[in-house]
Amino acid sequence: MGKLQSKVKRNSSKYRAEAHVEVYYSGQNIQQHIPAHNDAVTSLAALTSDLCVSGGKDKTVVVSNWRTGAALKRFLGHEKEVTKVASVFGSNRLFSASRDKMVIMWEVHGKSGPAQTFLGHHLVVTGLTVSPDSSQLFTGSRDNTICKWDIETGQCLQKASISRNLVTHMCWVSNDSYFIQTSEDKMIRIWDGRDLQVAHTFPIKQYIQMYCDTSPDGRYCITCSNGFGGQGCEATLWDLRQTKDRVLEYKGHLQTTAACVFLPNGVAGASLVATSSHDCMVKLWNQNTGACLNTLFLDGSGPLASLAVCDKTSILCASFNTGIHSLHLENAKGPELRHIAKF
Repeated sequence: MGKLQSKVKRNSSKYRAEAHVEVYYSGQNIQQHIPAHNDAVTSLAALTSDLCVSGGKDKTVVVSNWRTGAALKRFLGHEKEVTKVASVFGSNRLFSASRDKMVIMWEVHGKSGPAQTFLGHHLVVTGLTVSPDSSQLFTGSRDNTICKWDIETGQCLQKASISRNLVTHMCWVSNDSYFIQTSEDKMIRIWDGRDLQVAHTFPIKQYIQMYCDTSPDGRYCITCSNGFGGQGCEATLWDLRQTKDRVLEYKGHLQTTAACVFLPNGVAGASLVATSSHDCMVKLWNQNTGACLNTLFLDGSGPLASLAVCDKTSILCASFNTGIHSLHLENAKGPELRHIAKF
């Protein structure tokens, strides 16, 4: 721990967000379960208060009880790495995208094979979001297209193409008909799902935008970017009501920030944001001030990818080397993440 802390202190003038933050290692007293995947975990989503779905480089989609770490169902059907998984919370249906250019729908309580397959992209599918009523699926790809699908028939209803729009992530705006999409062209686009038209774009960022999430009340969006050595690597908060410029930035990660999520209200009496990075760190931020409140270092994890919020105090984090990490949000001495288990 000493080496990492001393490094942070030496660089405190450059990474000022770290100056007052203690970096905690994950510690040794964590529960180790049988890994859900035998390779890097690339994407996570919460299904119910007890279940999550994950996708990985091993081409599998796995439904697990995140409270016990038990893998309950394993779906096989993709020919290459799974890039994204998505579902509407509480739904029996889940979706996965892959480098094999396919999107597949699975049923948690159904057969082990695909319930529906969506074919139409020409390159790896890198974006996936579902309408709140679970009737429509929207996907994005490195082929510069966004597709709107009928879930029941698997038919592509609409397709929109924008030059250089290499999609990196997609998320739905709560209680609305819009979804947000990030891209390697550094743009953040707000789409109207009804007619598949771009309704708004935010000012272009300096670095590739990797991920996006919207607040539960639908008022804000957060995105995060790639980078190295502390340059880039930030998350950015946007106000969806004014859609003019960024509200503030969360700076402190040392490498690409791969995921960013809003946390439910009710903990610590403040609105919180969590981020995960290729620097093996998960950070908690005060949403309104941009202050870094806590940092958890997952030693040996390799790059950290996706985050999934399970309930008010539970977060899952996908890693390249050590599977899925279960984190608990505590508030005995201020907001703090504790490493509970990995599977």
